[in-house]
Amino acid sequence: MKRRLNLFQAMMLRWRELYPYSAVHTLRVSTTLDVGRLEHAIAGTLEARGLTGLEIDIRRRCYVWQGGPATQRVHVVAAAGHPGEALDHEMERQLNMPFAADGSVDPFRFFAVGGASSFHLGLAYDHVVAGGDSIARLLKSIAERYDDASRPVTQPPSPYAPTYAKLFWRERRAFLGGLGTLPKLAADCRCAVRPRYASAEDGYNGFIRFRIDPLGHAALTRAAAAWQVSLQDLFLAMTLLGLSPLSPGRTNASRRREIAVASIVNIRGELGSEAAHAFGPCLASFRVAHPVPAESSLRELALAVRAQKERIKQRKLYLQTLLAMAVAGLEWRFLSREQRARFFAKHYPVWAGVTPLNLNPIWSEEGENRGPPEYIRAVSTGPLAPMIVALTSGGSTINAGISFRTTVYSREAVERLAADMLDSIARLEQWAA
Repeated sequence: MKRRLNLFQAMMLRWRELYPYSAVHTLRVSTTLDVGRLEHAIAGTLEARGLTGLEIDIRRRCYVWQGGPATQRVHVVAAAGHPGEALDHEMERQLNMPFAADGSVDPFRFFAVGGASSFHLGLAYDHVVAGGDSIARLLKSIAERYDDASRPVTQPPSPYAPTYAKLFWRERRAFLGGLGTLPKLAADCRCAVRPRYASAEDGYNGFIRFRIDPLGHAALTRAAAAWQVSLQDLFLAMTLLGLSPLSPGRTNASRRREIAVASIVNIRGELGSEAAHAFGPCLASFRVAHPVPAESSLRELALAVRAQKERIKQRKLYLQTLLAMAVAGLEWRFLSREQRARFFAKHYPVWAGVTPLNLNPIWSEEGENRGPPEYIRAVSTGPLAPMIVALTSGGSTINAGISFRTTVYSREAVERLAADMLDSIARLEQWAA
């Protein structure tokens, strides 16, 4: 029986009518590549989890996994002695390739980038069908099955994401309160400067990445504890600081003087037992904004972000964003393709989104002591934000993958932003020493 898409899934479906809306995950496998064995592990895992035979009905906003044999093949990328560069190039290429829109859809594309004694297993997927945490579990299961073909798939989750109806009913007081605050959200958005799109219709995503080593991770953790903020607060603050030089003229503006960034959050835990291990995405988002004066320090911005975030959590204002998304969905049908491409940039201007994923609890779910391997993500920017910073924590390191709309940001500008983030972390190391 076909299942309804939840609010966030339905909006993703609209976004990918404009250009590819997907994500790419890669996991390092510490053994040599055997393509036949890998394809066997992929097929066995997908079939055991019921992740085959997908059909999407765009008109009715519903989908069904019908089962059947897995037919995926692994695309092998020649590293030519430079596996890191080959991996980056392939992640960017996969991020910009569309999936079939309607009817029978294969939402997974697997690839491998080989090295001398290990390889990166990559998966590009249609974001409509899965959340990042679900994909991490899927890749973990495939890697384990590759290592041991007899290993069973434990507790296969439901392939469907729950809708938000029960959440809205359970939180009906906050839900109704959110309705009353929509005008304030609109007013707040009018205080934020808009990113400049050379072409809103061009959805091409560039990609770069950087790594935060254990010393940097430890410095971030100490600073967060000393300032009583979260790591998420620090990264949102660092993103604001890094973006500020890209809009120098806003300080003289009469109204739009703030830079806004969004945080994409996993609300699986708030959707009840049905969502606990569901494969589909259970997402919401919120925005924080700040004028970021020239003299702003990382600590001041992190505290300002924390204050905004605490208000959002206390009043459950992420429901407000879901409501705004529902309203946007109603308006969508009356807009031209060009208007759709510019809709969020005009009415909900954010410069970047930050999406965190902590692999440590996922890798310890079955009582294993082995930590996560190297894991890198890239997430499509879509119409909502022209940059996405995908932070993946594993062990004592953090891998940051930054995807960006090339019609808004040059590669050089994004590389400077990444360098600024690393400089901020280096200063934290000196401060903590």
